[in-house]
Amino acid sequence: MNATFKLLPLAVGAMIACVPHANAAQDNINALSNFRQTGNAAPPETIPQAGQTADALRKNLEQIKLPPGFKIELYAVVPEARAMTIEPSTGVVFVGSRKNRVWQVTDRTKQRVASDVVQFASSVTFKVPNGVCFSPDGVLYVVEQNRVLGFPAAQFFGEGGPDVAAAVVVPQGKLIPTQFESFNHGARYCRVGPDKKLYIALGQPWNVPPKDKLAELDRNGLAGIIRLDQDGKNREVYAHGVRNSVGLDFNPKDKTLWFTDNQVDGMGDDTPPGELNRATKGGENFGFPWYGGGKVRTVEYKDQNPPAGLVFPQVEFAAHAADLGMSFYNGKMFPQKYQGGIFVAEHGSWNRTKPIGARIMFTPIKDDGTAGEAEVFAEGWLTSSGEYMGRPADVQMLQDGSMLVSDDYAGAIYRISYSGAK
Repeated sequence: MNATFKLLPLAVGAMIACVPHANAAQDNINALSNFRQTGNAAPPETIPQAGQTADALRKNLEQIKLPPGFKIELYAVVPEARAMTIEPSTGVVFVGSRKNRVWQVTDRTKQRVASDVVQFASSVTFKVPNGVCFSPDGVLYVVEQNRVLGFPAAQFFGEGGPDVAAAVVVPQGKLIPTQFESFNHGARYCRVGPDKKLYIALGQPWNVPPKDKLAELDRNGLAGIIRLDQDGKNREVYAHGVRNSVGLDFNPKDKTLWFTDNQVDGMGDDTPPGELNRATKGGENFGFPWYGGGKVRTVEYKDQNPPAGLVFPQVEFAAHAADLGMSFYNGKMFPQKYQGGIFVAEHGSWNRTKPIGARIMFTPIKDDGTAGEAEVFAEGWLTSSGEYMGRPADVQMLQDGSMLVSDDYAGAIYRISYSGAK
């Protein structure tokens, strides 16, 4: 039993004591955190991996354009697939969503295609469980709209049915002030950093926040990225001035934190740009809401003096392409050009006159640790007539060096691999 596994139940005791037994869902968490059964006999939902849906998704993939030597295949049918995390010893993929499901995707034969897709922890009532990430010692963290749960040995407990070992890391209603709960920008994203702390991006609920709300938002880490110990203690705001990040990762070489940021709507088709940012230390401010994206000032704050020492983005992406999940490429399968670079999933615009995005971008990293010029890596989910066949949401690397791409519109995960230029 690893140290974190032993720590979680101890932390739960103190937290649960002050959490009201408001509903059956919370009672289930109480039971699970004390390794007790809930009495839930309903089998978890399973998703068929063959049939018309899978066949149609494979047909659609014929339209995806990739560099020479690469191919894309259907890995799994997963409804509303958003953020992904991969358990390091088994390769089991856990997938969050913006609804109420977390999915467990297992490749049992190591043929690099899912054998089964099953609802994870169905005894738990999740609310926007978008953020999923693993600690090095095997704890799955699920970050909901306003709660954080920890699941030790999730890949094994999840095989047993609706009940799993669980712990409350941040109780319901304590991740953000409940008055800031919103269907807008409520999908969280997380990573465990090199310092073994849990990093969580907290989008704020407005397009541009009112001036009288800004101080409270900043104090609580909304419009920012927070970090905390894996037991929920020692919370602090790590990055300020971040409108709505739904993708972050650490450069394995220099340990700096990189993150995407979705920028202000309603300023025109071609402005402001989306962002890829680099945080070199805690406490930096990345410019929102004084800047709507890049160095474009917002109308609401154009007469306000921005804080000193703002950090501007490393990369400016196309406006409104909706850059979401990102990962450094740490595998060996792809050519040298891609080693150590960043892949970003562009979800695609929702309010641009001519849609843009629905593709995977690649950004190389220079020897000095800064970004090179971004380029399109995979595209074709947005047709020439402006119709979405899919909307990429996240990218993660399998142990063999291939890349998984989640798609919450088509309800799928794809696998991109490289076998050499033809």
